[in-house]
Amino acid sequence: MSAGLDNLKHVVVLMMENRAFDHMLGALRAADPRINGLVGNEANPDTTNEPAQVAPLAEFQSQLDPDPDHSFPAVQKQLFFGTPGPPAAPEMQGFVQSYWDQQHNVAHSRKIMYYFAQGKLPVLHGLAQNYALFNGWFASIPGPTVCNRAFAHYGTSFGQVNLDIFYVKDAGESIYERMLAAGHSTKLYYFDPSSSTQEVVNLLKNQPQIFATYQQFLDDCRNGALPDYSFVEPNYSDHPGDDGGELLASDQHPDHDVQAGEVFIASIYNAIRQNPDLWRSTALLITYDEHGGIYDHVPPPACIPDGYHAPLTDTNNMPFAFDRLGVRVPSILVSPWVAKATVVPGPEDPANGRVFEHASIPATITQHFIGNYDNRTPREKAAQTFLDLLTDVMRPDSDCPAFSFD
Repeated sequence: MSAGLDNLKHVVVLMMENRAFDHMLGALRAADPRINGLVGNEANPDTTNEPAQVAPLAEFQSQLDPDPDHSFPAVQKQLFFGTPGPPAAPEMQGFVQSYWDQQHNVAHSRKIMYYFAQGKLPVLHGLAQNYALFNGWFASIPGPTVCNRAFAHYGTSFGQVNLDIFYVKDAGESIYERMLAAGHSTKLYYFDPSSSTQEVVNLLKNQPQIFATYQQFLDDCRNGALPDYSFVEPNYSDHPGDDGGELLASDQHPDHDVQAGEVFIASIYNAIRQNPDLWRSTALLITYDEHGGIYDHVPPPACIPDGYHAPLTDTNNMPFAFDRLGVRVPSILVSPWVAKATVVPGPEDPANGRVFEHASIPATITQHFIGNYDNRTPREKAAQTFLDLLTDVMRPDSDCPAFSFD
């Protein structure tokens, strides 16, 4: 066991919304070729059969409207357009065609290939280049928010692949229930009642024990009262501000302001970093629930099934068996015990690559805090865990980035 693990008392997961790896982090390949980002010649055909090439033209807002379709059928098209479909490997050629379906505007559909230029996201890019960046972290299913977040809480979505609010009778224990039963503290910090996680209705039966607010997270960090495991949600909607202005949604869901999300990510990082005892004893995972219909070039790999089948059918008219992952998303592990500029190889490295998904979250928390726990899906039991990235060397404060905003 490393010194970083010996000192680890708290794990925090911040899950943002609906952005693909290449869209947010693909530009970083130019500065560090270990990062499996964009070369610059990646393309998808548009509906006139002309290649729509990736370009560093992504804007903070007002570009991805309407919201790109990320339903199960739409993601199937994004992955398998022009191919036989599963079990064939996805060729990632249907993103532009899928976006065209919503507005029938060729020029607009090509914007789904845009990505953020290096440095345009100083917080996310700064964290990615200073801590551990995962080349191979994928959404748990090729579909939307609610079911992907369920994987982060339960290691399964109980057969759900759509946005329906659902309740599962006799569901297994969430990671929060496991932690409480084992005598550990845990909280799910939400911003307001529009929280996406609360759409996983099973979690609400433990609302008094596990739910808390974003402001309570900041207070708990300041007061040294952070629980052993925390899951943090951003703000999903615009609100009137106390000063008469507007508090913008910070989830980065298209077409919300990406800069507001940058500030929110920094606020979570700063709250942990500004308490020295907390900083040396906490690991922060920043990830995204799914890709939101936006282009990524890495084909999602197969995975261990979770034992469920979805009523929706894939392109071969077969029930979806939860045996392949969704599209790749940005994910970064932050800790002073992480070696600077770590890049965790993914499927691009057949010898050393590692594949992570949202079931890796309850798998990691269970492994570290609880130990052996059998009442889990085969999918979660097989999921990669990530705390082995903590080393024996704690980096000095001067070697860790700081962010400040007016």
